[in-house]
Amino acid sequence: MAPLPGRADAPGPEPGGRARLVVINVGGCRVRLAWAALARCPLARLARLRACRGRDELLRVCDDYDAGRDEFFFDRSPCAFRAIVAPPRAGELRLLRGPCALAFRDELAYWGIDEARLERRREEEAAAAAARAGPAGRGAPGSPARALRRRLRDVVDDPRSGPAGKLFACVSVAFVAVTAVGLCLSTLPDVRAEEERGECSATCRGLFVLETVCAAWFSLEFLLRSLQAPSACAFLRTPLSIVDILALLPFYVSLLAGGRLRERAGPALRLLRALRVLHVVRLARHSLGLRSLGLTVRRCTRELGLLLLFLCVAMALFAPLVHLAERELGARRDFSSVPAAYWWAVISMTTVGYGDMVPRSLPGQVVALSSILSGILLMAFPVTSIFHTFSRAYSELREQQQRAAGPEPASGEGEGEDGSRSATATEDSSLGPTTA
Repeated sequence: MAPLPGRADAPGPEPGGRARLVVINVGGCRVRLAWAALARCPLARLARLRACRGRDELLRVCDDYDAGRDEFFFDRSPCAFRAIVAPPRAGELRLLRGPCALAFRDELAYWGIDEARLERRREEEAAAAAARAGPAGRGAPGSPARALRRRLRDVVDDPRSGPAGKLFACVSVAFVAVTAVGLCLSTLPDVRAEEERGECSATCRGLFVLETVCAAWFSLEFLLRSLQAPSACAFLRTPLSIVDILALLPFYVSLLAGGRLRERAGPALRLLRALRVLHVVRLARHSLGLRSLGLTVRRCTRELGLLLLFLCVAMALFAPLVHLAERELGARRDFSSVPAAYWWAVISMTTVGYGDMVPRSLPGQVVALSSILSGILLMAFPVTSIFHTFSRAYSELREQQQRAAGPEPASGEGEGEDGSRSATATEDSSLGPTTA
């Protein structure tokens, strides 16, 4: 087979002294490159084009070739290709908001890019962090302040960073468990009776001391996390930071409230103190499964909305039917109105079945059977999509965790890398890094 005209056998300039240009077409994204530049192109697949001696060899590298326009076609993701082909001029790769992390890794393997060169960051957040840092920044590369902040971040965010990180995570989880136990003990009838009478026994004082110690630890942890964050404003906007503030707020409000105010607002303060249960959500910082669950909920809002829509439509159908069957054709019990029948429809379609409302007539039982079967089918429709989303989210977070556990890059690579490894490393990483 004859070699490609002007390819590997003639890599020099075209007649007329002009440098030869070729077109790389990836899913409609066209990039014009110098033929001689392919030899030193960081994309190994493009560099292999120069070694092709015939069309058969060429089609093993690309999907099609137009000799008239000197254009090579690749049936790959154009979005990922744009993120790959532009940054080599700056010597780094950036994963933008669009591509999935696992799909982008496949694209890197296809084009022959070393994954170690990938720097995951959002361009908008990096620009904002650079603008906030200003000329002084947050410490020059290799400075003690930068090294201290990185070490603090590893301790509070990465239990796999060393013994200090593991100890910090274990203590944090222990305080969450102690807070949950204290909340349960504070609801016992004896303790509630003493609180309503205004008395303070040894048990009451012990629970107050326990709550104070836990609140002090959570406040210290919140302060440490805010210090290591690249941006304080971005840190305060993350979901877990908002949860921390809401969980700590009841303690400080009840502490600052005076005795008379506490007596007047007794029920309101007890309701506010119940928000301490939000400390349990902090376990998401240390559990890969809980982070995957939160990421799945964020990505499956459309599927969850469809599930809610299906249930509402079915409720609107079966509630009037069971009311008609029981009140007009049956025993005239339980189903006093259509709104009361809505509650029965919900617990029946979700297969909960409390038994507080039971259809006793034959028509009512037929309607009940239809509603139960419909609920099972309607709830099964979105489950497959949600399951696959959870599986992908778990794989992405595990890959991110494994990359974070790898060797630390050189300290002179710039502040942007330091910020990219923070809680904003991925699309939904506001829940923070974790361990399994």
